[in-house]
Amino acid sequence: MTVRPGGALLVVGDVVTDVVARHRGPLAAGTDTAASIRRLPGGAGANVACWAAWAGYGNVRLLGRVGADAADWHERELTACGVRPQLVVDPSAPTGTVICLVDSGDSGERTFLTDSGASLRIGPGDWSDTLLDGVARLHLSGYLLFAEPSRALVSVALAAARARGVPVSLDPASAGFLAGLGVDRFLGLVEGVDVLLPSRDEACLLTGLPDAADAAAKLSRHVPLVISKQGAEGALVARAGAVCARVPAAPASPRDSTGAGDAFTGAFLAALLAGATPEEAAAAGCRAGATAVERVGGRPPRAVGRSAAETRQA
Repeated sequence: MTVRPGGALLVVGDVVTDVVARHRGPLAAGTDTAASIRRLPGGAGANVACWAAWAGYGNVRLLGRVGADAADWHERELTACGVRPQLVVDPSAPTGTVICLVDSGDSGERTFLTDSGASLRIGPGDWSDTLLDGVARLHLSGYLLFAEPSRALVSVALAAARARGVPVSLDPASAGFLAGLGVDRFLGLVEGVDVLLPSRDEACLLTGLPDAADAAAKLSRHVPLVISKQGAEGALVARAGAVCARVPAAPASPRDSTGAGDAFTGAFLAALLAGATPEEAAAAGCRAGATAVERVGGRPPRAVGRSAAETRQA
């Protein structure tokens, strides 16, 4: 599909509160482990939107569902990142919360404890086809596939986008949740998506293949363009059953890998919408991922009093 220049990027996905606990070495079971703990805005969908704005795309919108407990805070944080939020406030469920346990050693590897709260209660009743007015691309967080109401929303949004000729991308989001959902079910749910952005583990899980390149190639027989994120090894670009490019990672000194994949996705989509080739967009994604792992939390840096685009271009 041809992307209409100047149109908006609409992200539909999760908005959650991250509680990031950075510790060094293994957790001490049954007793205390010293840690640095921060409360930060997060959620894969929200992070992608913020990183797309940080990368310089000036028209980014987000549809998500939050609880009344943190709705105002999340709206302020998203707006400060240059995103236009449309947050549905759930009358009975709290905002989703993720405990991020981050080993502050060399790898910055993280483990998540997830309470999705209001975020996966988003459903077809929160959707209107008018959300696609002026939209050049719809991006769906894969977390939407892991609950019945949000799966129904995905179906409605995909049908609406197809009717309007709006291309759709999706990030599978979680190998652990994918295993519970099932490969065949996942592939059925994403029919009509034109860009898939899995991690290495997600691609291997979805294909049953141990080799990352083979997995990306196989997935590209189901989805026209597959961008497989490889962490410190960069990214693979696959089309029509073959890997057509290997994009190297940008150098980084990792502190926290939380949100690195979201950063890649946001910057990739911003570059793609701005007219970059998939290979060029993947390189932009790698640069954003490198920036992300050098920060604590899943959101991009921002400067007070400046727009996200101005901050990125400075």
